[in-house]
Amino acid sequence: MTMLTPVLALIVWTLIVWCWMYALRIPAMQKAKINPDDAIHPGSLNSLPIEARVIADNYNHLHEQPTIFYALATYSFLVGVGDGLNIMLAWIYVALRIVHSLIQIVLRKVMPRFMVFAAGSVVLMIIAARNVLALLLT
Repeated sequence: MTMLTPVLALIVWTLIVWCWMYALRIPAMQKAKINPDDAIHPGSLNSLPIEARVIADNYNHLHEQPTIFYALATYSFLVGVGDGLNIMLAWIYVALRIVHSLIQIVLRKVMPRFMVFAAGSVVLMIIAARNVLALLLT
């Protein structure tokens, strides 16, 4: 297992959320009689039920902060700082993102979601700091 294996896991999770999103969104649009061409304008899907909106929000979130994770994991792998600790931290980050998704989609509670987001941010900071230290010490 390398530093890139957790990257693959988060990509797979993102694709699962994508499938989940459309499994909810398409029927919701059909029920609301929304023409797909009308969905071109931002906010045009605000009339959909919250179940269909929160999952779309989460799918978008999986393309925001995780981009830092993808870059850090790739950098760590390429420069040889994909050691056991960074691999463990990467898996922790992936687990936190999955928990973040489930809180946002299923529980719909902001404070627990924020706490998980903040914990993931700290994990990214630790991985980044370990990479900076490795760079400075070489």
